[in-house]
Amino acid sequence: MAGPNLEVFRFGFYVFFPIVMMLHYGNPDWFEKHVIPARDRMFPPSEQTNPPTDPHGIKEEIARLRAERLARLARLAPRGGGSSPSQ
Repeated sequence: MAGPNLEVFRFGFYVFFPIVMMLHYGNPDWFEKHVIPARDRMFPPSEQTNPPTDPHGIKEEIARLRAERLARLARLAPRGGGSSPSQ
Protein backbone atom coordinates (compact mmCIF):
# COMPACT_ATOMS: atom_id res chain seq x y z
CA MET A 1 0.00 0.00 0.00
CA ALA A 2 1.08 3.55 -0.57
CA GLY A 3 2.02 5.91 2.20
CA PRO A 4 -0.04 8.76 3.58
CA ASN A 5 1.87 11.30 1.46
CA LEU A 6 0.54 9.71 -1.71
CA GLU A 7 -2.99 9.77 -0.34
CA VAL A 8 -2.69 13.47 0.50
CA PHE A 9 -1.38 14.15 -3.00
CA ARG A 10 -4.20 12.18 -4.59
CA PHE A 11 -6.82 13.96 -2.48
CA GLY A 12 -5.37 17.35 -3.39
CA PHE A 13 -5.25 16.42 -7.05
CA TYR A 14 -8.85 15.16 -7.09
CA VAL A 15 -10.07 18.32 -5.35
CA PHE A 16 -8.03 20.98 -7.12
CA PHE A 17 -7.79 19.61 -10.68
CA PRO A 18 -11.47 20.31 -11.52
CA ILE A 19 -11.21 23.75 -9.92
CA VAL A 20 -8.12 24.65 -11.97
CA MET A 21 -9.74 23.39 -15.19
CA MET A 22 -12.90 25.38 -14.45
CA LEU A 23 -10.85 28.52 -13.87
CA HIS A 24 -8.80 28.01 -17.04
CA TYR A 25 -11.56 27.06 -19.46
CA GLY A 26 -14.18 29.27 -17.84
CA ASN A 27 -12.09 32.38 -18.43
CA PRO A 28 -14.09 34.70 -20.75
CA ASP A 29 -10.96 35.81 -22.63
CA TRP A 30 -10.00 32.20 -23.39
CA PHE A 31 -13.57 31.42 -24.41
CA GLU A 32 -13.72 34.35 -26.85
CA LYS A 33 -10.30 33.53 -28.30
CA HIS A 34 -10.74 29.76 -28.79
CA VAL A 35 -14.39 28.73 -28.62
CA ILE A 36 -16.19 31.52 -30.48
CA PRO A 37 -14.10 31.19 -33.71
CA ALA A 38 -14.47 27.41 -33.70
CA ARG A 39 -18.22 27.71 -33.15
CA ASP A 40 -18.53 30.19 -36.03
CA ARG A 41 -16.66 27.79 -38.35
CA MET A 42 -18.80 24.82 -37.34
CA PHE A 43 -22.14 26.66 -37.24
CA PRO A 44 -22.21 29.65 -39.61
CA PRO A 45 -24.63 32.50 -38.88
CA SER A 46 -28.24 31.87 -39.84
CA GLU A 47 -28.06 34.53 -42.58
CA GLN A 48 -25.68 32.26 -44.50
CA THR A 49 -27.60 29.04 -43.95
CA ASN A 50 -31.20 29.98 -44.77
CA PRO A 51 -32.21 27.78 -47.70
CA PRO A 52 -34.61 29.12 -50.32
CA THR A 53 -38.26 28.22 -49.82
CA ASP A 54 -39.88 29.13 -53.12
CA PRO A 55 -39.53 26.93 -56.24
CA HIS A 56 -37.71 29.64 -58.23
CA GLY A 57 -35.14 30.13 -55.45
CA ILE A 58 -34.60 26.38 -55.15
CA LYS A 59 -33.92 26.09 -58.90
CA GLU A 60 -31.45 28.99 -58.74
CA GLU A 61 -29.65 27.38 -55.80
CA ILE A 62 -29.43 24.01 -57.59
CA ALA A 63 -28.05 25.75 -60.70
CA ARG A 64 -25.45 27.55 -58.56
CA LEU A 65 -24.39 24.32 -56.84
CA ARG A 66 -24.11 22.52 -60.19
CA ALA A 67 -21.95 25.32 -61.60
CA GLU A 68 -19.67 25.17 -58.53
CA ARG A 69 -19.39 21.39 -58.79
CA LEU A 70 -18.58 21.50 -62.52
CA ALA A 71 -15.96 24.20 -61.93
CA ARG A 72 -14.39 22.11 -59.17
CA LEU A 73 -14.40 19.00 -61.39
CA ALA A 74 -12.84 20.97 -64.24
CA ARG A 75 -10.04 22.08 -61.91
CA LEU A 76 -9.43 18.56 -60.64
CA ALA A 77 -9.70 16.82 -64.02
CA PRO A 78 -6.42 15.60 -65.49
CA ARG A 79 -4.99 17.86 -68.18
CA GLY A 80 -3.84 14.96 -70.37
CA GLY A 81 -5.67 13.67 -73.45
CA GLY A 82 -6.58 10.24 -72.05
CA SER A 83 -9.78 9.67 -70.15
CA SER A 84 -8.58 6.64 -68.17
CA PRO A 85 -6.03 6.85 -65.38
CA SER A 86 -2.63 5.37 -66.18
CA GLN A 87 -1.70 2.46 -63.93
